[in-house]
Amino acid sequence: MTEYLDLAAALAALPVELPPGRLATEEDGRQPLLWISDDPAPGGLWRQLHRAHPQSGLWPLLLTPLDRTGPDYRPWLSGELYPTDAAEPSLYDPAALLRTWWKQVDGDEDGEEGEDAEILDEALAPYGRTWPGLAPAAGVPDGAAGTEARELAEVLRFKGARLGLVRAGSGAEALTVCGWGGPANHAGTGKIAAVLADWERRFGAQVVEVGFDTLELSVPVPPATLAEALPLAAEHTAFCPDLVFQGTGSLTAYAEGLVGAHQWSFWWD
Repeated sequence: MTEYLDLAAALAALPVELPPGRLATEEDGRQPLLWISDDPAPGGLWRQLHRAHPQSGLWPLLLTPLDRTGPDYRPWLSGELYPTDAAEPSLYDPAALLRTWWKQVDGDEDGEEGEDAEILDEALAPYGRTWPGLAPAAGVPDGAAGTEARELAEVLRFKGARLGLVRAGSGAEALTVCGWGGPANHAGTGKIAAVLADWERRFGAQVVEVGFDTLELSVPVPPATLAEALPLAAEHTAFCPDLVFQGTGSLTAYAEGLVGAHQWSFWWD
């Protein structure tokens, strides 16, 4: 009940008028987790709410469903949100998580070579099965992260995403608060959020859009060269292996797409 009152009070105190919407809850219907609009997000509203976040405590998200023609806008209105399963992100070391996931990707988690070692070496070149460590942090000018997030939101809203509001300190935290479980086949949401929070600190990346099993992040200072992009591509591959193994086919090809890119996209099966 406390969480409900906090969310309701924050919504009531907003300096911005919201369109018609409703509270989305857990499967049992008792715990309100976020507010979601009934219709696609109107122009400019995400921008206003993002600017108001330091005062309101409500983080705006663009929310998309698994099936746009379905009646329940999964997972947001279908009861498929599980906040009790989202461990606290601060419990995890992002660098250790990425290193562990890399070992799982390359088939060498227990010190034994995977069956397709040669294929993996080629796909993960130039690093092969050796974890390269974290990419260097980018120098992000003050205010640039927020500006880029607001610009991306205005572009993405044209896909018809609805507006969501979560009582959280950041987009990464919002994922655990609302109980999003999109990457469950790869890792728990708390671990995913720990890495996302670290990317926000190092690169200014912010969560803008969330789907059933997808994420869209804004990036104010993207890598300018392939050499800068390669270690970042390794982090992305550890975080979301499908980007390479069901996408570009090689780490280098994926890294090429990161050069100059102000948007990072992730998806999990």
